[in-house]
Amino acid sequence: MANPQELEALTKAFSGLGVDEKSLISILGKSHLEHRTTFRERSPHLFIEDERSFERWDDHSINLLRHEFMRFENAVVHCAMHPWQRDARLVYEALRLGPQSYGVIVEIACTRSSEELLGARKAYHSLYDHSIEEDVATHITGSERKLLVALVSAYRYEGPKVREDTAKSEAKIVANAIKNGDKKNPIEDDEVIRILTTRSKLHLKAIYKHYNEVSGKSIHEVIDEAMRNDADHNTKNSLTRVIVTRADVDLKEIKEGYNSLNGVPLSQKIEDNANGNYKDFLLALITKD
Repeated sequence: MANPQELEALTKAFSGLGVDEKSLISILGKSHLEHRTTFRERSPHLFIEDERSFERWDDHSINLLRHEFMRFENAVVHCAMHPWQRDARLVYEALRLGPQSYGVIVEIACTRSSEELLGARKAYHSLYDHSIEEDVATHITGSERKLLVALVSAYRYEGPKVREDTAKSEAKIVANAIKNGDKKNPIEDDEVIRILTTRSKLHLKAIYKHYNEVSGKSIHEVIDEAMRNDADHNTKNSLTRVIVTRADVDLKEIKEGYNSLNGVPLSQKIEDNANGNYKDFLLALITKD
């Protein structure tokens, strides 16, 4: 999407001056993060350089384009939006939809790098004149509040060092908390919250490995048993969110994991269950180089 003609086509589409949807799919579907950054920077009538250093899209334009691109299930608008603004808006909307959407907050807090999560928090300040932490603490009143506030506040170490002895010790703490879950909800346990919200992702992987050794059951089995009756029914929204937000990050690993778990490629599942331009756009994102 480096050439002027493609930038002009995108600018025209997002200015509401008529949309060639097939061209839009082709251009935006094959684009990479730096291409979309260039598009935002060269479209000052659409995006404003925010004081916190991201290209901000105003709410009025977003709402108009969501209607214009309704057949794309928000995928096109989210793809063009700055990642910080997109994540901030996703958290804001999840808080207002209620407990059935709190998984979106966990997803963002746990899959973004420390810098990406910090960027989302900066964008939230600009967009809503509140902090994410403040709004999570205000809107969530259930047992998950303490954990979610800590998750969105985290700035994790992302280096390679892991202390196996510490990981093993903390695996025992988690195992005991789950074992005694009938007396106290594990997500309200201060030590469990400390571990889940401060340890690096590599350290947490080591904890999960030792958990299996300590309890004789993988952490994934325990989570599946606990979450089986609380599945997310908003499949289409979830599919759109994951593919669009991870397209430039780790979509290859997600596709491999999906194939391994389900025995069918993600592209085939989309081909069988999605329709029209929405299907074409998702397929363009997951098959691009």
